[in-house]
Amino acid sequence: EPRSPWCCLAWALLIGAMNSLVFLLNLLLMLVIFTLVLLPTIVVVYFGFQCHSQVLHSSARYCKSILDDNSSSALIILGFVIMSPLLVVAMAIYCSLARRLQLLVCFQPYSLALYKGGRWCCARGCNTQLKAWV
Repeated sequence: EPRSPWCCLAWALLIGAMNSLVFLLNLLLMLVIFTLVLLPTIVVVYFGFQCHSQVLHSSARYCKSILDDNSSSALIILGFVIMSPLLVVAMAIYCSLARRLQLLVCFQPYSLALYKGGRWCCARGCNTQLKAWV
C-alpha cells in the first residue's frame, strides 16, 4: 500500500540519512585500512622526495650524511614499485572486512519510502536471499 506524500518524504529522508551514514562508515573504514597498509610506501616516498636536491633538499642531518641524490631516487622508485602490491593487499583487506561485517547489505532501497510493509534489512537480520555477492 502506498504511503502518503508527507510520510513518503519523511521515510525518504530517513533512508537517505541511513544510506549516507553507511557510505561514510565504508569510506572511513577504507581510509583507515588504506592508510595503515600504504604507510611504508608513504614513508619511503616522503624521505626520497625530502632528501633529493632537485625537489625539497632538506637540511636534515640524515639527508646530508646518509641519503644523496642517487639513494633518494632509489627510495622514490622503491616506494612507487611497492605501492601496487600494497594496494592489492589493502583492497583485499577492505573487501574481506566489508563482507564479514556485511556493510554493503545495509544500503536500503528507496522503495521502502514509497510503500508500506517493507522490511529493514541490515547485517544479521537480513533475508538470506539478499546477498551483495556470493
